[in-house]
Amino acid sequence: MKKYISKFHYLTQDLPGRSHIEQVNIACEAGANWIQYRCLTKPDDELIDEINQLAVICDDWGATLIVTNHYHLLDKVDAQGVHIEDFDADLKAIRKVIGEDKTLGASATNIERLTAVQSTGVVDYCGYGPFAHTDTKPNNKPLLGFEGYRELQKHPEIEIPAIAVGGIQLTDVDLLIATGVYGIAVSAAVNRAADPARAIKEFYKKIY
Repeated sequence: MKKYISKFHYLTQDLPGRSHIEQVNIACEAGANWIQYRCLTKPDDELIDEINQLAVICDDWGATLIVTNHYHLLDKVDAQGVHIEDFDADLKAIRKVIGEDKTLGASATNIERLTAVQSTGVVDYCGYGPFAHTDTKPNNKPLLGFEGYRELQKHPEIEIPAIAVGGIQLTDVDLLIATGVYGIAVSAAVNRAADPARAIKEFYKKIY
């Protein structure tokens, strides 16, 4: 079942002084239509409560709500899908748990992993990075840079939507889009901007 995948993914993060709910309110009001809730610091009961609050906001604005990693909560919340960051996760097993109707995203850091994710036949899109250095999700994977995304053009067999992610700034968007990558995901570039709402609108102008 082919799902709608936005070309702009906005990710929340744990921020001092701005809750996930406030972040999502700002994003939706600014026009974001794809929200990925990324909170890795709370127990399940708090996550369920917050996700359902976010779902009301997203429903009001017609935005898709994706939960990071916590696929075991999908039957308890009103979210449209889950994004799995664990490279070793059994994606086919997760698909069986969440069902066919939910959107399933995964992560990849190289062509081989991207190909492997696609070959499962159960994943709807893939977060592909890191593009540049990021403190939002520290890792030791090689930075792809623009060249890493241009490599996709040499692999027409890869048809799964690849979403560039990791340290992307507004000034990177034009060149990233030119590589042919499907879409772009951002977190800190919005969340740590002086005016997050304006930042989202500026990303949208460039991507769409």
